[in-house]
Amino acid sequence: MTARRSLSTRGALACVPAVAASLVLVAPGAAAAPAAPVPAAPVAASAAADPALVEDLRGDLEAYLQARGAAEHVSAAALSVSLPMQEATIDVSAGTTEFGGSVPVRPDALWQVGSNTKAFTSVLLLQLEAEGRLSIDDPLSRWLPEYPQWGEVTIRRLLDMTSGIPTYDDQPAFDADYAADPLRQFTAAELVDYVVGAPATSGYSYSNTNYVLAEMIVERVTGTGYAAQLSARLLVPLGLADTYYRSHLYPPGIAGRMPAGYYARTTEPGMGPLEGEDVSRDSLSWARGAGAILSTTADMTLWARVLYGGWLLPPQQQAELLSLVSTATGEPIEATSPEDPRGFGLGVAQMTDDLGTFWFYEGETMGFRFLHAYFPESGLVVAVGLNSRPDEDRIGALATSVYDTLLTHGALGPVPAGAVP
Repeated sequence: MTARRSLSTRGALACVPAVAASLVLVAPGAAAAPAAPVPAAPVAASAAADPALVEDLRGDLEAYLQARGAAEHVSAAALSVSLPMQEATIDVSAGTTEFGGSVPVRPDALWQVGSNTKAFTSVLLLQLEAEGRLSIDDPLSRWLPEYPQWGEVTIRRLLDMTSGIPTYDDQPAFDADYAADPLRQFTAAELVDYVVGAPATSGYSYSNTNYVLAEMIVERVTGTGYAAQLSARLLVPLGLADTYYRSHLYPPGIAGRMPAGYYARTTEPGMGPLEGEDVSRDSLSWARGAGAILSTTADMTLWARVLYGGWLLPPQQQAELLSLVSTATGEPIEATSPEDPRGFGLGVAQMTDDLGTFWFYEGETMGFRFLHAYFPESGLVVAVGLNSRPDEDRIGALATSVYDTLLTHGALGPVPAGAVP
């Protein structure tokens, strides 16, 4: 996994109450919707794992911080490794909660996972489709008639980034408004308004606006808030006790579990006032259903395993989730390849490189990066968090180092026949 530019931009997280709502947990391959057990919540087992492996994984994080700390203004890193058929995760961390600080970052620290949030939003819509309450081929005119200029755009095209709708966070007016007041509470409609009347994009074009519109559709279809649906359908039933969503500010008890998060970019003039600042406690209302989730690396390995393992959706909707368009052409593809190495599904992404073909997602907020990767051949899931948003991002190189360490220790192999990875 070579160093790469993030497929996403900016994201966020929050804490939500549980409410009554229907939930379908589907055993992989099941045709109907009977309840089925899901993999248990991860159990930290770094102490029980091979001590040499744990030390070398921690060494990967430490080496990255040593090499890239100054260039990326990054002080903290965390990693979780989930191997197939093992309930326990290997959780390690390195560095300090503040740049130049002395308090070690904990393995169970919270991270803004950014656009990893998008898969949660897609699953909500696909569950609603499975219940017969919408179709992902519905046009926006059915659910959001207040945006007639996009009336023929389907939900599917929102989710796979071929809608032609620009992203609001590339608009100078948004940058100026956010930089002027990072504690501002943006509504979903205010975010969409930044691109009403803007020129359409073509082909595949990454847009956070798509997922704010998707959040609005969830609320329009269900008559309840996005946060309530997320909690009742996914966070609570899956036991993701360290995953939170709030569309604005976090209470101290949650925010205090995050390290500082630094805006370290120098290439966005509109964001100049934020350069070098800790933005971890600022509002995430600008990210919402496009990127507003906080989680631990351990929780995100469980999420990835149930997401790709088919535990959340019936077969039709699982196939839709994983259906790809080429990020180069915007046209449908069966899978990525060395000739066409990057594909985007419905809030998920696939890549082919020297490590093979695998699913992954890197999300960014103003002050954090978060990467997960799932390797179908071995069943490996890794999740990595870093506490800055720099000009040059090499989190992919860190993930490659982790993969090589696991190979060196003989921790990877094919998934046993008949096993659920």
